[in-house]
Amino acid sequence: MKKYEIEIDGQVYQVKVRELPDDAEMTEKAVPEQKAAVNGDGEKIVAPMSGTILRVMVEPGETVKAGDHLVILEAMKMENEIVAPRDGIVKAVLVKANDAVDSDQELVIM
Repeated sequence: MKKYEIEIDGQVYQVKVRELPDDAEMTEKAVPEQKAAVNGDGEKIVAPMSGTILRVMVEPGETVKAGDHLVILEAMKMENEIVAPRDGIVKAVLVKANDAVDSDQELVIM
């Protein structure tokens, strides 16, 4: 794996690139893997990358099902849908539209 820095519109991104054998199948991963941490306060849904919150789709106290949209995060000119990992109730929303967030920043607690 090789590491590179790429600058796009003045923003610097660090990327890792892995060379594949010629016969390897290419896969597309449209949405970065979403992380969630569980502790006594609930399951914390965090940003998979830094970006800007475009829309918050839920409110505290709202019941959601696995796969429901919680937040839309714009990163690198792409909209990333942050979804509920399981059925549950939203305990807290920690961001609002137009907030800039960092990778692994807490967005929603379920």
